[in-house]
This record gives sequence, C-alpha cells and structure tokens, in this order.
Amino acid sequence: MSPIRTTLRRAGLVTALTTAGVLAAAGAAFAHVTVHPESYAKGATDGVLTFRVPNEEDTASTTKVQVFLPTDHPVLGVLVTPQDGWTAKVTTTKLKTPVKTDDGTITDAVSEITWTGGRIRHGEYQDFNVAFGQLPDDTDQLSFKTLQTYSDGNVVRWIEETPKGGEEPENPAPVLTLTAKAAGEDSSDDSSGKSSPAASSSGSGSAAKNSAASDKSSDSTARGLGIAGLVVGVLGLVAAGFALARGRGARS
Repeated sequence: MSPIRTTLRRAGLVTALTTAGVLAAAGAAFAHVTVHPESYAKGATDGVLTFRVPNEEDTASTTKVQVFLPTDHPVLGVLVTPQDGWTAKVTTTKLKTPVKTDDGTITDAVSEITWTGGRIRHGEYQDFNVAFGQLPDDTDQLSFKTLQTYSDGNVVRWIEETPKGGEEPENPAPVLTLTAKAAGEDSSDDSSGKSSPAASSSGSGSAAKNSAASDKSSDSTARGLGIAGLVVGVLGLVAAGFALARGRGARS
C-alpha cells in the first residue's frame, strides 16, 4: 500500500473515532433521567418539578417509572398532573420529624410516585409534572432516586449520588439544587433568585420558564458537541488533502 493511501486511511480513522466519541458523549448526556428546572430557591412555594424520562433501549419500551421523594427533607403539598395514558399512584409516609408551617404542623408527606400504563418507545421521552406547595429550606439539594422499568423486565436504577468534585456516576439520581435566598426575598421567589410577585398564583409558569431555560442550555450543549464533531471531521479531511498534495509533489 502506498504511503499516500496509508496516510489517508489513518486520517480517516482518526476523524471517525473522534467524531464517534463526541457523539457518544452527547448521547450519554441525554440518556439520564433528569429533573427540571435544575434549581429552586430554598423554601420556594407553589412551583412545578418536571421529571424527564428518556428511553435508552433499542428493543424495549419504558412501562413504569418510580420516583422516590426524600423524607428527611420533605417536599410538602405534592400534587400530580394527569398524564395521558399513564396512571399515577402516590404513596405518603409519616414523617419522623414533623414540619411546622404557617398553616400548621405537617406530619405526613409524599415519599413515592409511581407511573404505570403508558409506554415510552425508543427515541422518545416523557415529562412527568409534579406540583409542590413548599420546598425545604434546610438543605442545599434534593435527590430524587428513580427506577425505570422496561417491557423486557429490565430495571435501570437511577439512584447513585455524584460526589462533590467527583465524576458523575453511571446511573446518577436526578438532583435539584436549592439556592440561598437573597435578603428581602420571600419563599415564593423563583429559582433565579429574583422576586416573582405572581409566583404564589402561577408557580407553574415560573417553573416552565426555568425548565425552558434548562432545555435551551441542553440544546446548546448538544449543538456545541455536534459542531465540534464537524470541525474535527473537516480538520481530518484537510490533513488528508495536505498529505495527498505533499505526496504528489514528492513524485513530481
């Protein structure tokens, strides 16, 4: 095999492997079960959490989703949005430490929500919306461990927690970051840290904006990865062309 062909094959192989790596990284980033928005202010009230569940199996559909809510830092006033084709079962638990609120002492809270009856097929995802009355104000984050069951009986456990400063585990649990409230803010402030006068009456609208912002960020990340892959491919082709021209010049 001539040196020119060898150079071309090597350049093509490097380009293909690099592009495949970029695309694989993009796919892995979107295969996880996530919660949107990614953050809320501590003690926020009247908002909505959206659990996004993608199907990552080629030959099976997602038929059951179980989201476990923390009870050591409970989410109060949980309500489930009706979902076409899905039936939601809400499980409550007696709290070890009751929570005192302006409306009284809360002794029970939702600990699990299970959706069944529907199907998330290959290449699809499903959003499950959960409204809340109040988030805790005594922790920096909430972890929502999730079990995803497929039609072939396989269960993916999204329960691993990411260590501080460490790499993300293979099956991370959806995590909601709780940010400190600025001076003068009340519990109805949105997750951006700015006061929202209408939050108590239209919390879902605020949450939808935050979710849209998060989705836009994810889209930008995917677009950036795609552009990076294309740039790498172009550089590979340029290198191959340069090698070809150099070889021809040597022959001349």
